[in-house]
Parts: sequence; C-alpha cells; structure tokens
Amino acid sequence: MKLLIDIGNTRIKVGWLEPGSGRREHQPLTLEHNAVGQFPAWLAQLNERPGAVLGVSVARPELSAALDAILTQHYGLASRWVQGQPLAAGVRNAYRHEQLGTDRWVSMLGLAQHALKQDGGDSPLMLASFGTATTLDTLRPLNDSAADQAHPNDGARFVFEGGLIFPGPALMRTSLAAGTARLPEADGPAHAYPVDTQQAISSGIAAAQAGALLRQWREGLERYGHAPIVFSSGGGWPGVQDEAQRLLARAQADLHLPLRPIQWLATPVLDGLARLAQEPDQ
Repeated sequence: MKLLIDIGNTRIKVGWLEPGSGRREHQPLTLEHNAVGQFPAWLAQLNERPGAVLGVSVARPELSAALDAILTQHYGLASRWVQGQPLAAGVRNAYRHEQLGTDRWVSMLGLAQHALKQDGGDSPLMLASFGTATTLDTLRPLNDSAADQAHPNDGARFVFEGGLIFPGPALMRTSLAAGTARLPEADGPAHAYPVDTQQAISSGIAAAQAGALLRQWREGLERYGHAPIVFSSGGGWPGVQDEAQRLLARAQADLHLPLRPIQWLATPVLDGLARLAQEPDQ
C-alpha cells in the first residue's frame, strides 16, 4: 500500500493505493489544516501497513512537516513530496515547471487517466478547479504532427498547455466584503437581473467564474479546432455549477456542437498521485 497526500490551500486529503491491483480508497480522509491531530486515528484503521508515501503540498511547510513526523513515528516513513516535472506519467509539460504549482501539475496527470477512458478523439480537456484559487488548465492529446513528434521516444500521450489562475468564489466573496464598507459576504444562486445586493454579489461571482471558464473553452475551440471536454473539481464548484453548465450548454447549442456537460472529478490530485505511484521508480 502507498499513501497519497494532497495538502491544499484550505484542506488536506489523504488516500491510498494498492499498486498491484490498482485498488483505491472509497472515500479519502479530508481534514482542515488545524485538524492534523486526527491523522493518527485514521492511520490506525488501515488494514495494511503502508510501504511508501507520495504527496503534494501547496501550503506552509509546517503542515507537511507535521504529517511527516506522524508517519515517521508510526511507520518510519517520510513522504516523497512531488515537484513540477518536464514529463511524467505520459504527460509532457509545456509550462515553466519550476514555477508550476505541484497541485496543478499532478491534477493534469490525474486528468490524463480520465481522458484515456473518454472517447474524445483529438479533443483537448479542461480542468476547472474551484478552490481558494480557481485554475483553468488545458490538456491536449498528442497527434502525428511534426511538432508533436519532436520527442518521439519520451512516451508522452498528452501535453499540458497551461492555463489561468484567479481568485476562487470564496476569496471573491471575502475580498469584496473586506474591501468595501457596506457589502456583505453573499452566497446564493445566480440571477440574470438581480434585484437585491445579496443576489447581485452571488450572481456577479458566479458570472465571473463561469465567464472565465467559457472564455477558456472558446480559446481551446479556436486554437485546436475541437471543443474541449470540461471537467470540474474543488469546493467552490456547487456555487458556480448551474451558471457554468448553463453558459456552456448555450455556447454549444449556438455553435451547433454536441451537448457535453461539465463532468465532476472529486479528487484529481489524488488521482494523479495514484498514477505516479504506479510508476516503477516510485
């Protein structure tokens, strides 16, 4: 068994993988940053002793150090914390990997595994992750063009093309409330023509998030000639979901494209870590 750890900006998720069978956890452990003390109780319930730990962290170093201390105490193990790479698990990285957040990179490795299960042909894939920050990243399948075959022996099947970063829904709400004298932190469904301030704020945030997603989808369609298949993740998705699905469906209908709703991915970072954990050198 290999443990998989995703330390995000807000929460920690922990799963596991049996590399031989590919069996995964049914439900990952999810902890707030201040609840690391619950980790040993979860470890005690495992049916098998872990033999390795693979992790991603974008939070302060003290959190990964605290988890490492617990793992060392229980199993004599230290985590291997993944960094951005030029190539891994069949994905070539077009981003400046030394600047790339490891959660975004590993999410692309997880997305690639879902892409292999899709009948998307030459369609690129987008992952819209609505966390503390929202990221809109694109993964493109490689083809037979001369540019794509410049590295014929590297084993890549996809290339990570980069994407956008901007404040997530919750950060938009809190920053608006903190930066103004009278505006509240508002939550709720989006309306085309809000008639009160709560509606205006929640609708504006949903419109901004969904509008950015649609912008990037249109960029992908124009650049690659195929409409991207869109996936979503992150705790902010429920507040954006209806507006994003509505705008994308309208765009697909206007362009006479097949209706392809946004698909939910619960744990793309853990999925990517699971793919990495199956590599021979991991």
